[in-house]
Amino acid sequence: MDVKGKVAIITGASAGIGLETARVLAGAGAKVVAAARSTDKLAALVAEIKQQGNEAIAVTADMTNLASIQNLVAQAQRAYGRIDILVNNAGQAAAGTVAEASLDNFRKIMELNVFGVVAAIQAVVPVMRQNQGGVIVNVSSRVSKMHIPGLGTYAATKSALNMLSDTARVELAGDNIRVITVFPRMTATDFGKNSLGDERMRQQQRAAGPQTGAPPPVDSADHVARRILLALETEPEEQYMEDSKPE
Repeated sequence: MDVKGKVAIITGASAGIGLETARVLAGAGAKVVAAARSTDKLAALVAEIKQQGNEAIAVTADMTNLASIQNLVAQAQRAYGRIDILVNNAGQAAAGTVAEASLDNFRKIMELNVFGVVAAIQAVVPVMRQNQGGVIVNVSSRVSKMHIPGLGTYAATKSALNMLSDTARVELAGDNIRVITVFPRMTATDFGKNSLGDERMRQQQRAAGPQTGAPPPVDSADHVARRILLALETEPEEQYMEDSKPE
């Protein structure tokens, strides 16, 4: 897909990967609908994008609230008349071993990382069907394909997201709605610092990496955003940060 002139909803757009994705897609000519809970940060982002001669609107949205998600899609359609791209980026981690993890924290991240994504897809698909197609990008994590102590519950939410993406890809193919799963590696953002759970386990999870003895690669949020743009342009089923798929 050529994103120029396309309408793109980006969730979690107030910081990290979502913020940089909004900047990158706007720079490529997309009309950005930036969504997050942080109204002030969204306003600053939209002002920045407009100052650069690109187009964007901000919609304050809680991706754990169904009415808020439906309002986000309605406002995007009202502003631009169509929705071509949905980037499901909003998410949160939780730290804790499987034996000791807080079930309340597990429920919270499941609500955002899985149920929120499904609700967003369900809200946007009817609009994309009216437009004869679109692209949905679900931001997963390489953690979903690894076994890192302390990250089991977070990995479980992303593993569920992977399966939902794979199934939706088949189900929506007849509507010309393409579903892409993106797998960031460790990224230089505050994502880990904002994870739920105890500080000791958060420190362990930040230090953990592939069980090879080598330090885990760390990507910038801008690098991940540019890989998301590449995924939109080339439309693979899965997009990794490196050139080759992990074994």
